Amino acid sequence: MNRVLLKLSGEALAGEKKTGFDEATVAGVAKQVKKLTESGVQVGIVIGGGNFWRGRTSETIDRTKADQIGMLATVMNCIYVSEIFRSEGMQTNILTPFACGTFTKPFSKDRANKYFQHNMVVFFAGGTGHPYFSTDTAAVLRAVEIEADGILLAKAVDGVYDSDPKLNPQAVRYDRLSIDEVIEKKLAVVDLSASIMCMEHKMPMYVFSLSELGSIVKAVSGDSGSSFDDHFNGTVITV
Repeated sequence: MNRVLLKLSGEALAGEKKTGFDEATVAGVAKQVKKLTESGVQVGIVIGGGNFWRGRTSETIDRTKADQIGMLATVMNCIYVSEIFRSEGMQTNILTPFACGTFTKPFSKDRANKYFQHNMVVFFAGGTGHPYFSTDTAAVLRAVEIEADGILLAKAVDGVYDSDPKLNPQAVRYDRLSIDEVIEKKLAVVDLSASIMCMEHKMPMYVFSLSELGSIVKAVSGDSGSSFDDHFNGTVITV
Protein backbone atom coordinates (compact mmCIF):
# COMPACT_ATOMS: atom_id res chain seq x y z
CA MET A 1 0.00 0.00 0.00
CA ASN A 2 1.27 3.44 -0.92
CA ARG A 3 -1.36 5.56 0.83
CA VAL A 4 -3.60 4.55 3.73
CA LEU A 5 -6.30 6.09 5.90
CA LEU A 6 -5.86 5.14 9.56
CA LYS A 7 -9.02 5.40 11.66
CA LEU A 8 -8.34 5.55 15.39
CA SER A 9 -11.08 5.32 17.98
CA GLY A 10 -10.98 7.96 20.69
CA GLU A 11 -11.63 5.30 23.33
CA ALA A 12 -8.62 3.28 22.17
CA LEU A 13 -6.37 6.34 22.59
CA ALA A 14 -7.62 6.74 26.16
CA GLY A 15 -6.35 3.28 27.07
CA GLU A 16 -7.43 1.94 30.44
CA LYS A 17 -8.43 5.44 31.53
CA LYS A 18 -11.44 5.34 29.14
CA THR A 19 -11.47 9.14 28.87
CA GLY A 20 -8.88 11.73 27.84
CA PHE A 21 -5.52 10.47 26.56
CA ASP A 22 -3.05 7.78 27.46
CA GLU A 23 0.22 9.26 26.27
CA ALA A 24 2.06 5.93 26.13
CA THR A 25 -0.64 4.53 23.81
CA VAL A 26 -0.48 7.56 21.54
CA ALA A 27 3.34 7.48 21.48
CA GLY A 28 3.16 3.81 20.47
CA VAL A 29 0.90 4.74 17.55
CA ALA A 30 3.30 7.52 16.57
CA LYS A 31 6.28 5.16 16.47
CA GLN A 32 4.43 2.78 14.17
CA VAL A 33 3.26 5.52 11.83
CA LYS A 34 6.83 6.87 11.71
CA LYS A 35 7.99 3.46 10.46
CA LEU A 36 5.40 3.64 7.70
CA THR A 37 6.33 7.16 6.61
CA GLU A 38 10.03 6.27 6.62
CA SER A 39 9.24 3.38 4.27
CA GLY A 40 7.44 5.75 1.91
CA VAL A 41 3.82 5.07 2.89
CA GLN A 42 1.61 8.18 2.98
CA VAL A 43 -0.68 8.25 6.03
CA GLY A 44 -3.93 10.13 6.59
CA ILE A 45 -5.62 9.87 9.99
CA VAL A 46 -9.18 10.25 11.26
CA ILE A 47 -9.81 10.07 15.00
CA GLY A 48 -13.13 9.53 16.75
CA GLY A 49 -14.21 11.67 19.68
CA GLY A 50 -15.56 9.02 22.06
CA ASN A 51 -12.89 9.64 24.69
CA PHE A 52 -14.50 13.04 25.26
CA TRP A 53 -18.06 12.95 23.98
CA ARG A 54 -20.63 10.71 22.39
CA GLY A 55 -23.42 12.89 21.09
CA ARG A 56 -25.80 10.02 20.37
CA THR A 57 -25.96 9.09 24.06
CA SER A 58 -27.28 12.50 25.06
CA GLU A 59 -30.99 12.56 25.78
CA THR A 60 -31.39 16.28 26.42
CA ILE A 61 -29.25 18.08 23.83
CA ASP A 62 -30.43 18.67 20.28
CA ARG A 63 -28.79 16.12 17.97
CA THR A 64 -27.27 18.76 15.73
CA LYS A 65 -25.62 20.52 18.67
CA ALA A 66 -24.53 17.22 20.19
CA ASP A 67 -22.84 16.23 16.93
CA GLN A 68 -21.14 19.62 16.75
CA ILE A 69 -19.63 19.00 20.19
CA GLY A 70 -18.42 15.65 18.89
CA MET A 71 -16.80 17.32 15.88
CA LEU A 72 -14.88 19.64 18.20
CA ALA A 73 -13.81 16.63 20.28
CA THR A 74 -12.19 15.14 17.16
CA VAL A 75 -10.35 18.42 16.56
CA MET A 76 -8.93 18.31 20.10
CA ASN A 77 -7.89 14.71 19.56
CA CYS A 78 -6.12 15.51 16.30
CA ILE A 79 -4.27 18.50 17.79
CA TYR A 80 -3.03 16.35 20.68
CA VAL A 81 -2.05 13.33 18.61
CA SER A 82 -0.44 15.56 15.98
CA GLU A 83 1.82 17.06 18.63
CA ILE A 84 2.84 13.63 19.91
CA PHE A 85 3.69 12.70 16.31
CA ARG A 86 5.81 15.84 16.00
CA SER A 87 7.67 14.92 19.19
CA GLU A 88 8.62 11.67 17.43
CA GLY A 89 10.14 13.63 14.53
CA MET A 90 7.30 13.66 12.00
CA GLN A 91 5.79 16.60 10.16
CA THR A 92 2.02 16.92 10.42
CA ASN A 93 -0.89 19.07 9.37
CA ILE A 94 -4.54 19.17 10.44
CA LEU A 95 -7.37 19.78 7.99
CA THR A 96 -10.99 20.48 8.91
CA PRO A 97 -14.17 20.97 6.85
CA PHE A 98 -14.94 24.15 8.80
CA ALA A 99 -12.89 27.11 10.02
CA CYS A 100 -11.08 26.68 13.34
CA GLY A 101 -9.18 29.96 13.37
CA THR A 102 -5.44 29.32 13.18
CA PHE A 103 -5.71 25.85 14.75
CA THR A 104 -6.26 24.03 11.46
CA LYS A 105 -6.44 24.59 7.72
CA PRO A 106 -9.52 24.09 5.49
CA PHE A 107 -9.75 20.65 3.88
CA SER A 108 -9.21 20.22 0.18
CA LYS A 109 -7.94 17.25 -1.77
CA ASP A 110 -5.26 19.40 -3.42
CA ARG A 111 -3.98 20.61 -0.05
CA ALA A 112 -3.91 17.07 1.34
CA ASN A 113 -2.02 15.81 -1.71
CA LYS A 114 0.52 18.63 -1.35
CA TYR A 115 1.16 17.64 2.25
CA PHE A 116 1.48 13.96 1.33
CA GLN A 117 4.07 14.87 -1.32
CA HIS A 118 6.10 16.54 1.44
CA ASN A 119 5.96 13.35 3.52
CA MET A 120 3.60 14.84 6.10
CA VAL A 121 1.05 12.91 8.13
CA VAL A 122 -2.32 14.51 7.44
CA PHE A 123 -5.01 14.57 10.13
CA PHE A 124 -8.60 14.92 8.95
CA ALA A 125 -10.46 16.39 11.93
CA GLY A 126 -14.03 17.60 12.38
CA GLY A 127 -15.76 14.63 10.76
CA THR A 128 -17.66 15.51 7.59
CA GLY A 129 -18.53 18.91 9.03
CA HIS A 130 -22.21 17.99 9.16
CA PRO A 131 -24.42 16.42 11.86
CA TYR A 132 -25.84 12.91 11.54
CA PHE A 133 -22.61 11.58 10.03
CA SER A 134 -20.22 9.55 12.17
CA THR A 135 -16.43 9.59 12.07
CA ASP A 136 -16.71 6.16 10.40
CA THR A 137 -18.41 7.84 7.47
CA ALA A 138 -15.88 10.68 7.58
CA ALA A 139 -13.03 8.16 7.45
CA VAL A 140 -14.45 6.40 4.38
CA LEU A 141 -15.22 9.75 2.72
CA ARG A 142 -11.66 11.01 3.19
CA ALA A 143 -10.19 7.65 2.12
CA VAL A 144 -12.18 7.80 -1.11
CA GLU A 145 -11.30 11.46 -1.71
CA ILE A 146 -7.55 10.96 -1.23
CA GLU A 147 -7.65 7.68 -3.21
CA ALA A 148 -6.25 5.59 -0.38
CA ASP A 149 -5.35 1.96 -1.00
CA GLY A 150 -7.24 0.88 2.10
CA ILE A 151 -8.66 1.85 5.48
CA LEU A 152 -6.98 0.66 8.66
CA LEU A 153 -9.49 0.39 11.51
CA ALA A 154 -7.59 0.33 14.80
CA LYS A 155 -10.08 -0.70 17.48
CA ALA A 156 -10.21 -1.98 21.04
CA VAL A 157 -11.11 -5.46 19.69
CA ASP A 158 -8.95 -7.61 17.39
CA GLY A 159 -11.24 -7.89 14.40
CA VAL A 160 -14.84 -8.53 13.38
CA TYR A 161 -16.88 -11.13 15.25
CA ASP A 162 -20.23 -12.79 14.55
CA SER A 163 -21.45 -11.37 17.88
CA ASP A 164 -20.13 -9.09 20.61
CA PRO A 165 -17.12 -10.90 22.16
CA LYS A 166 -17.58 -8.90 25.37
CA LEU A 167 -21.04 -10.39 25.82
CA ASN A 168 -20.53 -13.76 24.14
CA PRO A 169 -17.36 -15.73 25.05
CA GLN A 170 -18.16 -18.11 22.17
CA ALA A 171 -18.11 -15.34 19.54
CA VAL A 172 -16.20 -16.34 16.41
CA ARG A 173 -13.87 -13.94 14.63
CA TYR A 174 -13.87 -13.64 10.86
CA ASP A 175 -10.45 -13.69 9.19
CA ARG A 176 -11.87 -12.50 5.87
CA LEU A 177 -15.27 -11.43 4.66
CA SER A 178 -16.71 -9.19 1.99
CA ILE A 179 -18.26 -5.79 2.52
CA ASP A 180 -21.50 -7.30 1.14
CA GLU A 181 -21.46 -9.82 4.01
CA VAL A 182 -20.84 -7.02 6.51
CA ILE A 183 -23.96 -5.24 5.26
CA GLU A 184 -26.06 -8.40 4.95
CA LYS A 185 -25.15 -9.72 8.43
CA LYS A 186 -25.41 -6.22 9.96
CA LEU A 187 -21.99 -6.59 11.58
CA ALA A 188 -20.97 -3.59 13.66
CA VAL A 189 -17.73 -2.77 11.86
CA VAL A 190 -18.61 0.74 10.74
CA ASP A 191 -22.06 2.27 10.41
CA LEU A 192 -24.26 1.40 7.45
CA SER A 193 -23.65 4.57 5.44
CA ALA A 194 -19.88 4.02 5.74
CA SER A 195 -20.25 0.35 4.72
CA ILE A 196 -22.27 1.23 1.65
CA MET A 197 -19.74 3.88 0.65
CA CYS A 198 -16.95 1.29 0.92
CA MET A 199 -18.95 -1.07 -1.26
CA GLU A 200 -19.70 1.56 -3.89
CA HIS A 201 -16.09 2.75 -4.11
CA LYS A 202 -14.42 -0.66 -3.62
CA MET A 203 -12.50 0.45 -0.54
CA PRO A 204 -11.04 -2.47 1.48
CA MET A 205 -10.78 -2.33 5.28
CA TYR A 206 -8.40 -3.97 7.72
CA VAL A 207 -9.75 -4.31 11.26
CA PHE A 208 -7.36 -5.02 14.15
CA SER A 209 -6.59 -4.23 17.77
CA LEU A 210 -4.64 -1.08 18.50
CA SER A 211 -3.21 -2.68 21.64
CA GLU A 212 -1.42 -5.45 19.72
CA LEU A 213 2.28 -4.72 19.30
CA GLY A 214 3.07 -3.50 15.79
CA SER A 215 -0.48 -4.04 14.52
CA ILE A 216 -0.58 -0.92 12.32
CA VAL A 217 2.68 -1.76 10.56
CA LYS A 218 1.61 -5.38 10.09
CA ALA A 219 -1.66 -4.31 8.49
CA VAL A 220 0.19 -2.27 5.87
CA SER A 221 3.43 -4.03 5.09
CA GLY A 222 3.47 -7.48 6.65
CA ASP A 223 6.34 -9.46 8.13
CA SER A 224 9.01 -10.54 5.69
CA GLY A 225 9.04 -14.25 5.04
CA SER A 226 5.42 -14.87 6.01
CA SER A 227 2.11 -14.58 4.20
CA PHE A 228 -0.24 -11.73 5.05
CA ASP A 229 -2.84 -14.03 6.61
CA ASP A 230 -0.18 -15.66 8.79
CA HIS A 231 1.03 -12.47 10.43
CA PHE A 232 -2.03 -10.19 10.38
CA ASN A 233 -4.11 -10.74 13.50
CA GLY A 234 -7.42 -9.21 12.51
CA THR A 235 -10.13 -9.19 9.85
CA VAL A 236 -9.71 -8.26 6.20
CA ILE A 237 -12.87 -6.87 4.60
CA THR A 238 -12.65 -7.29 0.86
CA VAL A 239 -14.55 -5.58 -1.94
